[in-house]
Amino acid sequence: MTRGGTRGTRAAGFGGGGAALAGAVRRVRAFAGQFLLLGMLALVAALLVTAVPRTADRLAEQGLREHVAGRPAAERDLTLTAPELPAGGGGVVTPVTAGRGQELDTLQADLPEAVGAAVQSRWFLAETALSRLTGPDLAAKNYFVVARLRSAPGVTGAATLTEGRWPAQAVGAGQPVEVALAADTARKLNLRAGSRLRFSGVGGQSLPLLVAGVFEPARTADGVWDTLPSALRVTEPAGDAQPYEMVALTSDAGLDAAIATGVPVRFSWRYRLGGLDVADLGAVIDGVRRLERTPPAGLTVTQAVDVPLRQFLDAVSAARTLLAVIAAGMIATVAGLIVLAARLAARRREAEFALLVARGGAPTSGARRSLAESALVVPPAAALGWLLGRLLPGSPAGTAGTDWLVLVAAALATLALPLATLGSPAPPGGRRDLSGRRAGGRRLILELLVVALAVLATFLIRRRGLSPGSVDPLLVSVPVLLAVAAAVLVLRLYPWPLRLLGRVAARTRGSVTFLGVAGASRSAATGPVVVVVVAVATAAFCGVVAGGIEAGRDRTATVAVPASALVDGERLAPDTGAALHRLPGVRRSTPVLRESALRVADARGVDAGLAAVTVLLVDGPGLADTARDAGVDVSVPPVLRAGRSPGPTPALVSPGLAAELARAGLDGSALVTVQGYAQPFRVADTADDFPLVPPDVDRFVVLPWQALAGAGTPGPPPPSSGTSGPPGSGTSGPPGRGASGPVPTAFLVSGDGFDVAELRRAGDEGQRRYQTGGSFAAGERPRGAEVTTWQGARQQLGGGANGLLVFGFAAGAAGGAAFGLLAVAFAVLAGARTRAQVLSRLRTLGLSRRQWRGLLLVELTPLVAAALLTGALTGALLPLLLTPALGLAAFTGGEPVRVAFSPGLVGAVLAAGAVALALAVTVETVHNRRMRLGEVLRLGEGS
Repeated sequence: MTRGGTRGTRAAGFGGGGAALAGAVRRVRAFAGQFLLLGMLALVAALLVTAVPRTADRLAEQGLREHVAGRPAAERDLTLTAPELPAGGGGVVTPVTAGRGQELDTLQADLPEAVGAAVQSRWFLAETALSRLTGPDLAAKNYFVVARLRSAPGVTGAATLTEGRWPAQAVGAGQPVEVALAADTARKLNLRAGSRLRFSGVGGQSLPLLVAGVFEPARTADGVWDTLPSALRVTEPAGDAQPYEMVALTSDAGLDAAIATGVPVRFSWRYRLGGLDVADLGAVIDGVRRLERTPPAGLTVTQAVDVPLRQFLDAVSAARTLLAVIAAGMIATVAGLIVLAARLAARRREAEFALLVARGGAPTSGARRSLAESALVVPPAAALGWLLGRLLPGSPAGTAGTDWLVLVAAALATLALPLATLGSPAPPGGRRDLSGRRAGGRRLILELLVVALAVLATFLIRRRGLSPGSVDPLLVSVPVLLAVAAAVLVLRLYPWPLRLLGRVAARTRGSVTFLGVAGASRSAATGPVVVVVVAVATAAFCGVVAGGIEAGRDRTATVAVPASALVDGERLAPDTGAALHRLPGVRRSTPVLRESALRVADARGVDAGLAAVTVLLVDGPGLADTARDAGVDVSVPPVLRAGRSPGPTPALVSPGLAAELARAGLDGSALVTVQGYAQPFRVADTADDFPLVPPDVDRFVVLPWQALAGAGTPGPPPPSSGTSGPPGSGTSGPPGRGASGPVPTAFLVSGDGFDVAELRRAGDEGQRRYQTGGSFAAGERPRGAEVTTWQGARQQLGGGANGLLVFGFAAGAAGGAAFGLLAVAFAVLAGARTRAQVLSRLRTLGLSRRQWRGLLLVELTPLVAAALLTGALTGALLPLLLTPALGLAAFTGGEPVRVAFSPGLVGAVLAAGAVALALAVTVETVHNRRMRLGEVLRLGEGS
């Protein structure tokens, strides 16, 4: 007997060669469902480890391309420029331009290595200074024109001729220099192919020109046209007696002829960065800044590349950290599910393993048998998951270093079933619902250790912050530790309220409630509860952080544009508000004046010796009405809504400036000069920030325009508006300064369906009216009006990291919900046989199916509710604990992310609870039908 039993045990393990393998295959087929579940979970684990970093790298690279492509040309180009100096003279033509153009290669070679490798396109440009242009066709229209002659190789391939031909590459003796003009320039200045002009040089010299051709750009977005001033359009005069400004294109030889007249010339070499990799961004930024500090000899460097690249790098680093936190929660959940699946499989086969030991096998014979079976299923499944992860579109760099993680995950998943076999907590036929009622000392110590680790890790991560430039392992582990600690504490507290509820249920009629509460209080589903808490916490964390980021972006956009759109300029005529109000789609408009670097003085006008401040004038009621009409959340304090009062104007002041004014004794009366007009004010209230004040400005004064002495001129009121306002508000106001007082520098408008181009045109016309109207004469041409919509400002936030964020939040929420429901199913299956035995006995006593379903709901609802609520509460609190370390402000333009309670979270938890309970009832019903209640009693009480 003993000898035969031993041989049988050896054959059941690894001995016996092919027979052992065949036996393992038969057992895998016999328990196909259990091994299929284990294999699928191993596949998901390997897929997560492989696919998440690969997809993250692909989305980061895609986001970088979109971020760079969406920036203006000035933020993508690196320009090296030689000083604008005479390069010739005396009428002697020297070939200068072509030689300087050949430096395009040598200068790129001298760029820092990372910068030179990132160059996508490059252009050479040589152009003269502005000089007077005359000719019969210009004189016919009495046009006063100044022009630049420009040589830009490559423009012929980016444009299409509409008249004539391109300038000749050589200039014969005594022949005019041939030029080409943009069609818009030629049309506005009465020029055409064949027009003859003269370009004034130095010392009375002049150069004859011939318009050889007229062209249209093939694609206005081509980088060759991005040089300012643009060669595609003429610049209108700023005022009376001011010239038109234009650019005429010529050949290298033609520009050399212009240089011979002694006119100053400028050479520039422009490099557009576009071939960028996220991994090289740090080196590119450092190289650009180093080049700016130490430019090549005789050249100046102009660039604005480093700022948007640094913003993107910060956003991607924060997104990767956030994604690592989410991935850690999902991988921990899958690992927990693998453990649950292994425990369930081992529990179903306890009688088999006990029989092996009874026949003389070693205590580890069952574990060796399980290892042989698991080795046939789990490693191939993990390999398939690894292969699927590598087949997903993504950057190969994303999978670097993940192969060993897949091997570790596959090994651990393979060992899960043997270890579960060794660690079976109860012998066959034992009462599992009673075996875990009193936790042993080792379990108590382990639980205390988990809680202590979670607290310590949270303290450390808040104290030291993030590890720059990499994913912080401590930060990644903190959410999982906190979720496990929360689950442990809840499981400790869980039986107490149920015992009280059981006492109440014992006094009620009927047995369903009492039996259900009694069964719930004896539940030993510790593992499933922990997994559910981790899964739900991951999903809730994603939802809460996503909501906080969205709210932060809304606040940032509102600070920049507290209305539907902002029309910004230098100084606009007061009637611009009425002109904007007449445009289709515009319902309201209100003026704004914003000036920076102003000095504060005392009541006598003596400088107070304080640092410069930013001053903002707003029509308080108009701002509130316009923001409300636009659906934007803007709080206008009462001090800015008040009307005119004697004495200095009450002002809203930043706290730091208010403290300085108080120390200087000027908080009751100070003076600031705006557009040449002295504005006395007093500190009436303080605020850390205010709409239209840039976030980096911490010294500002906000004055209510309607409260200034003599503010406002009569204007046409908009429909259903009887309020008064300052100049340009489009509302009737008291007589006062009118055009003699400060004028707006911007207008806020509200409405829907308006044309941004029309708003820009109205702003340009308002600037032109201000510069040409009255006695004021402008000396410089103003910049064009800029229109920024609230939606546009909102869309610019987050840069190219938005795709990475959406992927992380969607995967975390969906994965957490799905894995949580799977863990609920495990919780049901863990005690399904015990409940089936109880049900079988109660059915013989007359329990109906309806009462059984009620009993099942009463028993499962406390467990499911406790797990879901704990997970949701943990997920909602995690951002509060980790926000300082996550760097979420990188997604909101610097605005701190304020994580707040979301009513949607409650609805999501209730919906998840309903789905979880429905799933639990379904799983229990299917299980009972398969087991047949009568057979459950006949087979005994083992699960």
